[in-house]
Amino acid sequence: MEEKKDIYILAIESSCDETAAAVVKNGREVLSNVISSQIDLHTLYGGVVPEIASRKHVENIDGVIKKALADADMTLEEMDAIGVTYGPGLVGALLVGLAEAKAIAYAAGKPLIGVHHIEGHICANYIQNKDFAPPYMALVVSGGHSHLVYVSDYGKYEIMGHTRDDAAGEAYDKVARAIGMGYPGGPKIDAAAKKGNPDAVKFPRVFLEEDSYDFSFSGLKSAVLNYVNKQKMMGAEIVPEDIAASFQQSVVEVLVSKTIKAAKAHGVKKIALAGGVASNSALRTRMQEACERNGFYLSVPAPILCTDNAAMIGCAAYYEYIAGVRDGLDLNANPSLKLGQR
Repeated sequence: MEEKKDIYILAIESSCDETAAAVVKNGREVLSNVISSQIDLHTLYGGVVPEIASRKHVENIDGVIKKALADADMTLEEMDAIGVTYGPGLVGALLVGLAEAKAIAYAAGKPLIGVHHIEGHICANYIQNKDFAPPYMALVVSGGHSHLVYVSDYGKYEIMGHTRDDAAGEAYDKVARAIGMGYPGGPKIDAAAKKGNPDAVKFPRVFLEEDSYDFSFSGLKSAVLNYVNKQKMMGAEIVPEDIAASFQQSVVEVLVSKTIKAAKAHGVKKIALAGGVASNSALRTRMQEACERNGFYLSVPAPILCTDNAAMIGCAAYYEYIAGVRDGLDLNANPSLKLGQR
């Protein structure tokens, strides 16, 4: 009987402000994972500047890919395919990674596999937990996305709910700016909230219609801004730590409640967190407590796999590869790509 061949994927990710490359073996074993972050640069502007992000990707991408291959102690010739994020994201940033991946695939004669960025975040759970497998309910929370996704099988996704306005991470950034914490908002609010009183300010919990799994954080963000402005007008004390803790409790309560509800409705016993906000300590703690109460298993990737990285893209590309997916050199960046769309 012929021994099963190992599959090696060189993966590239450049959808926002991280230039990343990785080598992944058989979808779940990360041989290298290189991330060049631009966070210090964009902090100067209070958020990601798309034009600057694109230029930095152009400067960084060759070096990042060379380092990923060197760290894995492998050559381009040993790769079975090139995986790359082609959406959603910032179109200029996506185009840099995609152009690089196409050039490498063409020059080396390797198959090209386009990967959905959100699918990559979900697949980070397969790297973290080698035995984790569908079906399960995934909560994807990041700066641009808040999705509840039913994962029935590898590559098969049903979006149960999504944000109707601000994504959770976007709300974190805007609230952090309003209370003088700056960018990036997520980690700063998480740290400040640990020193604050979560019951100090009663902010709204927006659950929408009774049968809805959608999210809405715009009203909550406005409530925080209104509270801050009112306190300033009255000359009253503003305690940033209390505001951070109260705001975070409101966000986390809605995220956890809707995820548990969706999991019960689909009869699944497993839940996965994904995306940058999955690093949030309060979300991880509350979701774990809720899962234990309801007899669910919770999968949470390590923080390095929650941030934008190429290892997760390599994992997603592997499952596309073994399913027979191949993309042509005419593959284009799609900044508003829907999950499950090709």
